[in-house]
Amino acid sequence: MIGRKLGNRYEIQELLGEGATAIVYKGVDTLLGRTVAIKMLLPYVDETARKRFQREARAAAQLNHPNIMAIYDVGEDEQPYLIIEYIEGRPLFEFIPAPPDQVAEIGRQICEALDYAHRHHLIHRDIKPANIHITPEGQVKIMDFGLAITHSSKRVTATGRVIGTPAYLSPEQAQGQPLTYHTDIYSTGVVLYEMATGVLPFDTDDIGILLLQQVKKQPKPPRELAPEIPPELERIILKALEKHPAARFQTAGEMARALAALSGGQPTALAPMPKRAVASPSAPTQTQAEPPQVLRVALADDHRILRRSLAMFLTTEGIEVVGEADNGARALALVQEKRPDVLLLDLDMPGTSGLDVLPQIRQSVPEVKVLVLTGQTEDRYIMRALRAGAHGYVLKTTEETALVQAVRDVAKGHLVLGHGVAERVAQRYVAEPQTEKPSSGGLERAVLIGIAAGLDNDQIAERLQLAPSIVDRQVKELLEQFGASSRFEAAMVALRRGAITLEDVHAFQT
Repeated sequence: MIGRKLGNRYEIQELLGEGATAIVYKGVDTLLGRTVAIKMLLPYVDETARKRFQREARAAAQLNHPNIMAIYDVGEDEQPYLIIEYIEGRPLFEFIPAPPDQVAEIGRQICEALDYAHRHHLIHRDIKPANIHITPEGQVKIMDFGLAITHSSKRVTATGRVIGTPAYLSPEQAQGQPLTYHTDIYSTGVVLYEMATGVLPFDTDDIGILLLQQVKKQPKPPRELAPEIPPELERIILKALEKHPAARFQTAGEMARALAALSGGQPTALAPMPKRAVASPSAPTQTQAEPPQVLRVALADDHRILRRSLAMFLTTEGIEVVGEADNGARALALVQEKRPDVLLLDLDMPGTSGLDVLPQIRQSVPEVKVLVLTGQTEDRYIMRALRAGAHGYVLKTTEETALVQAVRDVAKGHLVLGHGVAERVAQRYVAEPQTEKPSSGGLERAVLIGIAAGLDNDQIAERLQLAPSIVDRQVKELLEQFGASSRFEAAMVALRRGAITLEDVHAFQT
């Protein structure tokens, strides 16, 4: 495409990047003589991706704000394309962590842009560092309105579409409830918390626990992790992170004004901050080792034609397929021999199924990330797979380019869910009837509550004024008692059975 001219006007100069459904080039508008970015839909995407592409154009075209990436033109030359503002800058995640004044100033600009969008009846729904860029002059640019909806519209997402990590989802998003502008305010609160402390408020390898924490658990006060944060900035962040929408800022403009009082409202030139070591006692830091540049993937599925077509496509995307298997036993042997970065695992295979072998894979080769790729949509399959340690769960109806993005996200350590999976998991953890109440002794129950509250063994021991060795021994006994593969799974089983309640967890946290 380099050197090609679209619409007899926009000349393509160089490749900037490629996503799951579109490719972005740097170009020049030969009529006006200005540099632009050209976002072109990939040729093999499905109808839903095309609708999202069109929706992005319509949504962003309604907006004219200095902190929102502008769309200049739309056209079609074999494939639909958008002519958008070319932004020289860096993604927000390169500024994490940041000093409090930068957090307040960037937050102010984000909120002013969202307030403008909300007043034009648009909810972004996908506020996260990857969708926010910072120019060299310190100006925020919010991007990707492809998931934006009007306040009154229903959610529009295809069955099987990947929604990515739940780390920035609002509680109402996690539960599939109707959304208001308050969902963007919550996600902004997550972003500012991460900027201020260097870690996410909720971040765990267990998807179920993460969603449960989004819905029920109160975040640790930011000043406990970064004492230099001003009390007023902490108050603003925690107010944005209130579980109930009505308890948050009522408008993004209100939050912007609160942040402006801290930042002074003066944009300053920003430089990415050096990464600092930030350890959260209850969750791992988000900073993780980057996967190898060329990803190594193994495929386990009993449908040979599907495996071969998928392998061919992954190869064209620069991903190396190191082996294939047609049942669970061969999948286990394959990953033990090849040690791929990611295993794509079907659940329903003859002989030893993927669901049966998944715990063995996670135990014997824990460094291998497992992305379940299946046609099974029943809750029992989803829950068993996630409890067994799967890093993601997507459906075979997922378009290929979205699947590639899911593979890359899982390789980076992100938790990836297909559309509808996050909501169903959250509902199961939060609303499942409590039955089979076993008798748990006082110490067992207290330890289970501490685990469900997100504390590690040492913190539980300190809270209960016990020797750490006692808590360690008790946790091992609980794993056996509940047949759980992890301490967190034991706590979730206890919650479902009613051995402990969410009210117990909340009381323990307070």
